[in-house]
This record gives sequence, structure tokens and C-alpha cells, in this order.
Amino acid sequence: MNDDVSTIFISVGEPSGDIHAAKLVLSLKNLSPNIKFIGNGGDKMIEAGVNVINHVNSMSVMGFIEVVKHLPKLLNILNDTVSAIKLSKPDKIILVDYPGFNLRLVKKIKDLNIPITYFILPQTWAWKENRNNFMKETILEFISIFPFEAEWYNSKGLKTYYPGHPFNEVTYDSKNRNGFFKKHNLDKEKPLLILLPGSRQQEIENHWPIFLKTTFLIINKIPSTQFLVVKSNNVKIKNIPAFIKVETSTVAALNYGTAAISSSGTVTLECALAKLPTIVCYKTSYTSWMLFKFFSKTDYISIVNLIAKKKILPELVQGEMTPLKLFNNIIPYLHASSKERRKTIDNYKELKLKLGPAGVFNRAARRILYGPIDEK
Repeated sequence: MNDDVSTIFISVGEPSGDIHAAKLVLSLKNLSPNIKFIGNGGDKMIEAGVNVINHVNSMSVMGFIEVVKHLPKLLNILNDTVSAIKLSKPDKIILVDYPGFNLRLVKKIKDLNIPITYFILPQTWAWKENRNNFMKETILEFISIFPFEAEWYNSKGLKTYYPGHPFNEVTYDSKNRNGFFKKHNLDKEKPLLILLPGSRQQEIENHWPIFLKTTFLIINKIPSTQFLVVKSNNVKIKNIPAFIKVETSTVAALNYGTAAISSSGTVTLECALAKLPTIVCYKTSYTSWMLFKFFSKTDYISIVNLIAKKKILPELVQGEMTPLKLFNNIIPYLHASSKERRKTIDNYKELKLKLGPAGVFNRAARRILYGPIDEK
């Protein structure tokens, strides 16, 4: 182990990164209990013992227009982060996802000659491939959580390690099924549709009105359908009818749902691992969408379809994301014996094999502290 590492700065900018970074910090502490951690992050990182100087609640924005609106605040946070790094003089820096911010941070600190590890990589395989040369020159090591991504990065000359995917650490079971349904006053014999409108406020504002209209269409077709929305603590959802129950735990909701309608994001992979048939959707501003369409080089928006390298889940994006189209696509998933439902669940089995065994954070931590040895 590298005994010279006494302080690590870790840069996170959104809730999902906070969760993964916290687990990585705990694994690093198991290897070297005396390491001090400082950085940008959220509540999970604070619980893991990180001295958080900028909270993700003030940093989590997505989309070109949305970033422009918040640019002055984000630039202040960026400058504050640079100052904190210079003051704390860390032995290593770990960047987690959030490339728009983190790569700008690298530009400002590259002359400090502090080794940088990037964990959960920028999706340059989708767009902005021109970033690769800069990253190759300034970042010491790359750790990917997607097998196809690691292959792509390595093919471009950026040596990338794949320890597996963090979601394989999660256990999905039905031990508390009765308690869950009782807690929400639900009937466990009736279908339960899980609504996942997003983890950012702007996603809620774009998606929730469409989700809501879809629920009324479903009720008219299958009156026995029950609904539960997963709400992150960092967002507000207005106009939730009494018939839609609210849950904060994604894992609990996915454990007991029949099917899901989900905003595109890593949660769709959680749905797959929980064997929950899901419709993937996303809507953003017109400008952000046109920019994405212009620069994007991928056939899918869902990480599930990208990993599988084929269309496992239906995708309804932008103008295609309408209540009627969501309704038409979700109805087969609510019938236990439908061929669409069976086919999707069968495809999930193949997907899980690609994500590697448990122990992802321990392997990533060993890589960061030891280097490319003892990675099994």
C-alpha cells in the first residue's frame, strides 16, 4: 500500500456520485484508516467522514441552458474548489462523474502535479470525444463502471480499469414485502407501477406533468393499478394525488414494483437488476436536446440498452415522450403473462453477467492505492 497518501481530495457534483463516492471512501478507509478526505459532495460522503466544502445540492444541474443559468454560482464553486485543493495539498485527487465541472477543475489544477484518478468517466464515447487528448495528458488513471466504456477508452489509448458495476453490490429481495405494502396501504395482489421522474428538480418539472397524465390513462384501462413515486430528498414534486404513494428508497420501491416508468439515468440499470420491466423516457429544453442530437454518437439513451448493445427497454425521448405513448408501452408490462414482460426479464439475465461480481468498491480502492496489481 502507498503509505505516502495521507490526504485525498474528492470532487463530486450530484446525488448519484455522492452515493458511489461515499462507498469508495469507506473502502479506501478500510485499506488505510488514517487517510483524511476533503472535497465536494453530499450527505452520504459526510456520513462516510468526508469534510465536504461544497454540497451537491448547490451543484446538480443538467443541460446546456440550465448550466448557463447557474454559471456564476458554479464558477464561484469551481474557484472555491481550486483554493481548497491548494490549501489542503492532497496527495491524490479523485474525480467522480460530473465532467463539465471536473474537467474544468483539472485545467485549473494540472500544474500542481497532483496525481488524479477519474472514477465514473465522462461519456466521451457518446459526445465530445475531443476531450480525450486533454484527459490523457492530465489524468493519471481511469476507472470505468461500464464494460463497453472501458473497452472504448482503452481502444483510444486511455488505459482504463473496469472493476465491475456498483449496482451489483445491491441485493434485491422480498423479505419485507408485507411490511412495505402495509406501510403504504397497498394491496400486494394488485399491480404496482413505480414512477421515477428524476433526481434533479428540472427533470421533475419536465417529466412529472406527463407522468401524472399517464397515470389517469392507466387507471381508465386497468383500474386496479396502484402507483408509487420515488422522490429524492433534494427535489420537490407538486400536485401528487392521494392515490400515488411516495417512497424515498429506490431499492425498496424496485423490490416490490410490477413495472416502472423511469427518467433516463443510472436508475434504469437498478430497475434491470431488480428485474423490473421499465419504460425509459426523457425530456429537456429544445436547445439542450438539439445540442445533444448534434453531438451524440450513440443509438440509445438508456444505459441498459448501451450495455446490452441492443434495445432491451423502450425509449421515449423528447417529442416521443407523451402520456399516450407512455401508456401504450407500459400496459404490456403490467400484465404478468405478457410476452413483452417475459422477454425483457430474460434479457436482464444476460445483462447482469456483464456487470461483474460484487466487491467493486474494494477493487477500485485497491487500484487507487496500490496501482495495477492485486485486482482480483
